[in-house]
Amino acid sequence: MTEQSEEQGWYVAYTQPKREQVATTNLAQQGFEAYLPQYKTFKKLPAGSVVVSEPMFPRYAFFRPCNAGQSISGARSTRGVSFILSFGSHPAMLKTFELRAIQACEAERNLTDLAAISPFQPANRVRLRNCGLRGLEGLVQSVSSKRVAVLLLLLGRQKVVTVGHHQLELA
Repeated sequence: MTEQSEEQGWYVAYTQPKREQVATTNLAQQGFEAYLPQYKTFKKLPAGSVVVSEPMFPRYAFFRPCNAGQSISGARSTRGVSFILSFGSHPAMLKTFELRAIQACEAERNLTDLAAISPFQPANRVRLRNCGLRGLEGLVQSVSSKRVAVLLLLLGRQKVVTVGHHQLELA
């Protein structure tokens, strides 16, 4: 990156719904430097909870020209982009230090252990699903990145059962 491009701000593209990645890819193919901040989270699907990366700011992507002479007019008609955010006739700009702060937050979240971002935390009530003990409720005892230990009352006795995140739902 040149010193000039380092000082240059980032434009904000408002994307079509659920098309942030398409917009970012197409902006990059047109010669723009494009960035879509994403974060790691659990998403509830019919099969259970799974880890996914989702846009940090739904419907927003950031871009800037790779060289000083490049116009942003082509970005307006990029597949996946609805419009370029602006204030009146002036395009909205994000300063480079602000984008660096977003990147730092993104990196911190993505390095976080899955157990820390799991919706299943110790003492939460959960219900088993997609397994032989389906429908039973218990308390989360401990959480790791792949498994959750659940304290259940079975036949009048307390028993700890270890299952995958996808086999639980919050009760």
